[in-house]
Amino acid sequence: MTVTGRLTNMFKVRDVIIYGTQGVCRIADIEEKTVSGARKMYYVLKPINDSGATIFAPTDNAQVLKKMRRLLTKEEIHSLIDGMPEEAAAWIANDNERKEYYKNILAGGDHLKLIQMIKSIYAHKKEREAEGKRLHMADERFFKDAEQMLYNEFQYVLNLERKEELMSYIVARIENRPCSGGENAKR
Repeated sequence: MTVTGRLTNMFKVRDVIIYGTQGVCRIADIEEKTVSGARKMYYVLKPINDSGATIFAPTDNAQVLKKMRRLLTKEEIHSLIDGMPEEAAAWIANDNERKEYYKNILAGGDHLKLIQMIKSIYAHKKEREAEGKRLHMADERFFKDAEQMLYNEFQYVLNLERKEELMSYIVARIENRPCSGGENAKR
């Protein structure tokens, strides 16, 4: 049953949103369900990249609602891409501190921090490879999760099918940045 009114003020059926680490989801419905004897309203979310999955997110749970947000605009993504070369990439040497910091970044979903995290892990990975060593498995997992969170949204908004297309888009945009003012070259 689709519900209209007060509960749908934040998000509506057919809105495309980000839901935590699940990434881009479409709100398929807002329905009432009985769970453990309690009747509640739920957003019915369908992840864009997993047609078989369904997520039920309670409409009255503040922690769940914090995970839901609107997609970035194309202009916001362009601004983030344009700023990528200037973003810091500091490595945290202490494994436990780094893991905790990365968990918090993934939970928060801050785009700039995700970019910094990706750059930091990538730089460290290159250093390890130069030494003939591999990146720690935990860092590899954090890297993949951060990439997925960021790139999933970028790909959807920019209407790009594959990660390789997105990477080419990012490189082309950074390489074609004007030095001062002006519009970047369009694809």
